Amino acid sequence: MKPKVRTNITKTKQEAGAAAALLGAKLIREAIRKNGKANIIVATGASQFEMIERLIKEPKIDWTRVTAFHLDEYVGMPITHLASFRKYLWERFVSRLPLPLAAFHYINGEGDAQKECQRVGAIIAKHPIDVCFAGIGENGHLAFNDPPANFKTAAPYLVVHLDEACRKQQMGEGWFKTLAQVPKQAVSMSIRQIMKSKVIICTVPDKRKAQAVKDCLTGSVTPMHPSSILQRHKAAWCFLDAGSASLL
Repeated sequence: MKPKVRTNITKTKQEAGAAAALLGAKLIREAIRKNGKANIIVATGASQFEMIERLIKEPKIDWTRVTAFHLDEYVGMPITHLASFRKYLWERFVSRLPLPLAAFHYINGEGDAQKECQRVGAIIAKHPIDVCFAGIGENGHLAFNDPPANFKTAAPYLVVHLDEACRKQQMGEGWFKTLAQVPKQAVSMSIRQIMKSKVIICTVPDKRKAQAVKDCLTGSVTPMHPSSILQRHKAAWCFLDAGSASLL
């Protein structure tokens, strides 16, 4: 069945990540030229390794005019933990850019999670997003909106409960040694906030994502397959490799 979202299929995850970064960089430059600035969302996880590695090397991006947000962070997760998304983004993205960002608005899950949702939600409300870099989880989640995802809330961020499939994925990717170590809650950007982005670029490599890709890109739009909501976006792209596209 033909995907209902724009797709770019390459042989390898390296090629998929490079293609996603190439498009993202082009859109960031265009936003800066048009508006004098760009606002972006950057994703984390193993699926983003190749995309981020290429994006930070893209030429002629004035990063001092770019404000960035990220999608999610575990509740109670110290920034020093291997699995911290703040740590991930500092080490793989922010600290490696040739110029400093205008700002990076990290999610801090170590304190009052509800207050943190309100704090970062108030900031992103003032920053229309030009490009959202994202992924699709093995259970079809978008950010940490696991099934059944909340498609209705207008809150930019919310506290979510992580299902077992999601937590097993985090362990399987090597962020945790045991399932018991994986937090059960996270602060996540909401579905409706993600969908406000002018362009959404999903990088989704690996055969373990193939079923989720098929369900979300060719099936009906349903909270049980959260990333299926991308079918309703006017400018959503999915960059796949041979493995993740194998069931299309």
